[in-house]
Amino acid sequence: MPSSTYVMDYSLTDLEHLFVQLNQPRFRAKQLHDWLHCKHAFSYEEMSNLPKQLREILSEQLPLNKPSVADRQVSSDGTRKYILRLHDGNLVETVGLPSFDSHGEIKRLTVCFSTQVGCAMQCAFCATGKEGFTRNISSWEMLDQIAVVERDFDHRVTNVVAMGQGEPFLNYDETISALRKMNDETRFNIGARHITVSTCGVFSGIDKLSDEPEQFTLAISLHSAIQDIRNALMPKMENQPLRQLKKVLGNYIRKTNRRVTIEYLLIKDINDQEEDLNALISFANGLLCHVNLLPMNSVEGSELQPSDSVTVDHWVQTLNSKGIETTIRQSRGSDISGACGQLKNQWTSDLS
Repeated sequence: MPSSTYVMDYSLTDLEHLFVQLNQPRFRAKQLHDWLHCKHAFSYEEMSNLPKQLREILSEQLPLNKPSVADRQVSSDGTRKYILRLHDGNLVETVGLPSFDSHGEIKRLTVCFSTQVGCAMQCAFCATGKEGFTRNISSWEMLDQIAVVERDFDHRVTNVVAMGQGEPFLNYDETISALRKMNDETRFNIGARHITVSTCGVFSGIDKLSDEPEQFTLAISLHSAIQDIRNALMPKMENQPLRQLKKVLGNYIRKTNRRVTIEYLLIKDINDQEEDLNALISFANGLLCHVNLLPMNSVEGSELQPSDSVTVDHWVQTLNSKGIETTIRQSRGSDISGACGQLKNQWTSDLS
């Protein structure tokens, strides 16, 4: 039996041993395992093929500790943002981003999930960093975020991005464990290439990821290729200099032969000048990469503003003309503070 008292940590064999101790037939273990890992049940009451007395025993001895939806907001573009209350009362945010076909049906459902309660990185453009860091999130708490979105949309999640609250590589082991479970064909069965982990550029995490067997996608939050400006925007990354970051990314690309995504928020008069553009071109040269440009989203209490459309278009055209594949990432859910950089457990309903 596992040392953990959390039932999600029990393997099928562990559950079989448990049911023997409870004088229950072994086939109950498979039923419970399916409810937990295939059907993503959030309560024992949902497990209709288990006897009521057994459900009561399990609920008392092995509580599921699933999150509850404390707040749910729906954007005009179909994006849904959830504030989830974890078993210890802490709050995290999760965002479901549907893409629709020409008939209005969901063709792809992406979940942006959190890896930490709060964040210690203190990036100037991000609301989460202003909330501070509370604790790491377990792999199961990450999976529960995926399950919440899947259940609410009543549609299979096809893509996930570790791009919510927190720095994934400061919670590396639990994050990788969660990604593997998402990839597991007996659980969410999400293809590895549809699973993205986004980091501020933590060297140790990038190095570790390069040795993982799965083909997870790596995204780097760069936001400036000029050291002084990046230090001002991302103060906690000052000890991870750009010159070394490029070397680390080069090693990652050589080892994995996988393309890296460079995320770049365009902030008016801060990192969107011609010298900033030239610095990004220099940084990207020689790297197998794709650049995602995103005009920053407004953050309450911040004086930072997004670059204008003329600047954005100029950057896209120039980068592509230099052979650096570049696209504009469309902001989703900004009207419910669910877009990039806006996650700060902001309530807009009376569910609190």
